Amino acid sequence: METPPVLTTLHTRLNSALGGAARAWLDQALDEAAAHPGTHGPLPVWELRIAEAGRRCGPEHAEAARVLLLHAARADAPTLARVYRHGTADERRAVLGALPHLVDGPEALPVVEDALRTNDTRLVAAAVGPYAARHLDAHNWRHAVLKCLFTGVPVDSVADLPRRARADTELARMLGGYADERRAADRPVPRDLYRVLALTGHPATPTGADAPDDPTAPGSTGGTSGTDGTHGPDGKES
Repeated sequence: METPPVLTTLHTRLNSALGGAARAWLDQALDEAAAHPGTHGPLPVWELRIAEAGRRCGPEHAEAARVLLLHAARADAPTLARVYRHGTADERRAVLGALPHLVDGPEALPVVEDALRTNDTRLVAAAVGPYAARHLDAHNWRHAVLKCLFTGVPVDSVADLPRRARADTELARMLGGYADERRAADRPVPRDLYRVLALTGHPATPTGADAPDDPTAPGSTGGTSGTDGTHGPDGKES
C-alpha cells in the first residue's frame, strides 16, 4: 500500500519530535505491522502496539503514531471497527483519523456515526474529518454540523465545509430553527452558526442582536456554544 504524502509528512514530523528510544520503538512497531498486518494469535501484535503508543511516544504524539500503525497494518473497515469498538477514546480518535487513508467507500460510516452520538468533543471533531465529508449523506452531514454547534466543537473541524454547505437551503433552515430555539430560551446563539449560515448563501435567515457584524471573519471562530445542559448523553436536545 502506497503511503499518502500527508502520512509521509506526519511520519517525518513525528520522528523529529520523538526521542531516540521512542523513534526506535515506532520503527520496530511499524515494521511489525507491515510484516504481519493480519490476525496472528488472539490479537495482532500491531494492535498491542496501538495500546502501547501513549506510553512509548507520549500522549501528545500517540495519535499520530497510532494512525501510522493502522496504515502500516493495512487495516480494513471491519478491523478498524474492531479497534474502535475495543479502544479507549484516544485510540478511537486515531481510528477516525486513519479512515480517509484506509477506506475508499462508505463501509466505515458506522464508526463515524457512533462517534457523532457521543458528547466527547474531541471524538466529534475527529468524526467530521475528510472521511465524513466524503461519505456522509446530506441528512446525516447536516446533523453532524448541528452536533458541532450543540457541543461547542469549532466548525473549522468540519472538513470541506464551504463546499458541502454551499446553497444548502435545508441546512440554512435547520440553523435558523436552532438559532430561534436558543433565543427563545434566552441563550446566546453560537457565532459559528452565523459562519455556516453565510456559507449556505442565506446569511439573513436568523436575525438578532447577538449576530456578529462579520460572521465569516477569523475573529468569529471562538464560538459560544459550549455544552450547557440542554442536550442529553446521546447529543439530542432534552
